[in-house]
Amino acid sequence: MTSRELTGFLPLSETQPGEDDLPRRLSDMAWRIGFGAIGWPWLLASLSGGRKADKRALLDELGLAHDALPHLGSWKADVGFLRHIVREITRLRPAHVVELGAGASSLVAARALQLHGGGRLHSFDQHGGFVDATRQWLADNGLGVDIRHAPLTRESADWPGRWYAIDNLPDQIDLLIIDGPPWSVHPLVRGAADSLFARLSPDGVVLLDDAARPGERLVARRWRQRWPHIDFRLMKDGTKGTLVGRRRDVTLPVANDNDAARTWRHLGRAAGIAALIATGWIARGALGEFPQPAQASSFLDEAAASRRAALLRQAMASQVESATLNPQEIERSTGIILPALPVGWRVADVQLFPTADSPAIAMSLESPRGEHLSFFADRAETPADAKPMLAERAGDVIAYWEAGDMAYALTGQATPRRIMELAATIAPAS
Repeated sequence: MTSRELTGFLPLSETQPGEDDLPRRLSDMAWRIGFGAIGWPWLLASLSGGRKADKRALLDELGLAHDALPHLGSWKADVGFLRHIVREITRLRPAHVVELGAGASSLVAARALQLHGGGRLHSFDQHGGFVDATRQWLADNGLGVDIRHAPLTRESADWPGRWYAIDNLPDQIDLLIIDGPPWSVHPLVRGAADSLFARLSPDGVVLLDDAARPGERLVARRWRQRWPHIDFRLMKDGTKGTLVGRRRDVTLPVANDNDAARTWRHLGRAAGIAALIATGWIARGALGEFPQPAQASSFLDEAAASRRAALLRQAMASQVESATLNPQEIERSTGIILPALPVGWRVADVQLFPTADSPAIAMSLESPRGEHLSFFADRAETPADAKPMLAERAGDVIAYWEAGDMAYALTGQATPRRIMELAATIAPAS
């Protein structure tokens, strides 16, 4: 949630359960204390809503005034998450977007829909006054959406905390934006959003904000287990991380593989968390998924496969190569951001390359020395950062690095030292 007015560090207060629900209240409080104790680095990092230059670029892309998003960060969406929304709407041109937690994401999604296909935004928030203010805010920007008050009164058999009282949902959801309820309700409360996953359309997408926090990592871990036909990937751009889930197998129904209801033992979990806090095990990740080392294998295998495909295409007279490089069109259509190539490099071929969840970009390049190289770009998570790392596949040397949520690979048959030198001319200075 984000308002156009200045807001405090903490989320808006929630309606408390009744006095007869003391076990739940004690349990939820224990979870909040436990996750607050280990989650403060993520909370501090979230104070920044992103770089002002990035926010201006996003607003320019949407044709909105630079003061249209005056206050971001803290419990509110950041620029990284908002950019994911724009990319997916641009790519999908969705008919129905459902949003949990209204505010800046509502403004950005509504404007992106207005520019790309004219789909409908269905937005829900638990605060009636905030809903009214957001509706007026969007109207002031010439945008009308279906935004409704959805109090936190529902129970979930599978997840703790109270959930939105939502009704009149579209039968199919093309894009599901999850930016609520806040973690102060319960660190795992957003897990209940999976009650909507069965409505995802073929190629439907899920976006979860604050995905780097410990609670959301636990949610993501369980989602991966329960929804095997949705590929979930943590994107590290922005200040808080975004979990992107893509329905990947359109031939199989997206069905929950564990529909049996289960009862949460609130007091037992509360006591367990208290004990873990006392012994320090929470900080060591005993409760579940905390940041794990990223794996590069899949990305590197795809980069190597794209090089083999390019070499094969070059050897076949029937296959057409395209040396036309239009970075703006590529970003607009795929969300992939390409770095500027050094002066003197020649582009021999540019192709879309299919990956498990979305198209990547594969390019054949020639350096000023006549070295034939392959360049691969995709949204992926690897162990690398801005400084390139080395790998080898089938006799080829690969230098790979990351910039934001993008991963890049430069592949060739030169020496490792030479490949690193060439990669350094493309990779951002570290």
